[in-house]
Amino acid sequence: MNNRLLQFSYKYGALIFIGLVILFFSLRNEYFFTYSNLVDILRSISILTFVAIGVTISLTVDGFDLSVGSTVSLTTVATATMMIWYELPLAVVLIVPLLIGAVVGLLNAFLIVKVRIPDLLATLAVMYIVSGIHKTYTKGYSIYNNMQFQDGTKAPGVMNPDFLWIGQGKLFGVPFPVILMVLAVIGAHVFMKYTRFGRRTTMTGGNEEAARLSGVRVRRVRAWAYVASGVFAAIGGILYTARVGSGQIDAGAPMLMDAVAAVFVGYSVFGAGRPNIIGTFVGAVLTGILINGLTMLHVQYYTTDIIKGAVLVLALTVTFVHLSRRRA
Repeated sequence: MNNRLLQFSYKYGALIFIGLVILFFSLRNEYFFTYSNLVDILRSISILTFVAIGVTISLTVDGFDLSVGSTVSLTTVATATMMIWYELPLAVVLIVPLLIGAVVGLLNAFLIVKVRIPDLLATLAVMYIVSGIHKTYTKGYSIYNNMQFQDGTKAPGVMNPDFLWIGQGKLFGVPFPVILMVLAVIGAHVFMKYTRFGRRTTMTGGNEEAARLSGVRVRRVRAWAYVASGVFAAIGGILYTARVGSGQIDAGAPMLMDAVAAVFVGYSVFGAGRPNIIGTFVGAVLTGILINGLTMLHVQYYTTDIIKGAVLVLALTVTFVHLSRRRA
């Protein structure tokens, strides 16, 4: 009976916990379980989900990308400056940040795959480099419409209304970022689980030597994983800029830890025991529900980290206790 309870809690504990949290907040606040508030929760986690998908892919190859937060910050200010400082076309504004994310991913891949620096150390170094670049580029200032420079002149441009629609508009009554998020989750899940390259990515993370002996080009797969992580972080930066209508320095700093928490909570979803896209999305939803519900209950913002940390500890405890018993 104890074994069955453990199996059940391992597979469905996260979903049951989300249901209980929703029930608790719904009973405490009548406005929590409404369509508008639930949509707001999904919109609030759309950026986080893109960043977390990138972290999930890097963890799938048994790596870890600490530079995603800095990449979000860099692409956020780069996107804003291209419109406000240089008045570039919308197509350029959307493509260049993706290229920046890919370049950051390639730098990570070079240090990890070619130079053979451990993942944590390499991406930590890149995180500091990228963070310094985006602050140097903007001289520490946030980017906003017609901002004033140090010499007294003003920036000639403003945020493109079509660009702002990406983060603030609705399609068929649903916020566009939510639609993008759902499409990204479905697409990434299908790619990782049902395509040959996706399965090779999972094989590489499961046992790199066995994957190499099976003919998988593990170095190429690991490099791809870090490029994908950088690109997803760049998409998060674009959405962040479109949502707030400005380029905020250090915008991605708090997203790193939230993304990592969402990924590790996802370990316990459906008993996966490893990085997976659906679990990551569920973890992001749980994070959004907790933040939204605690805010509606007027809980001090600085105590939410304690609760998020406790939830993460609970999820990891259930996951790794089960994995250790299964190995035994």
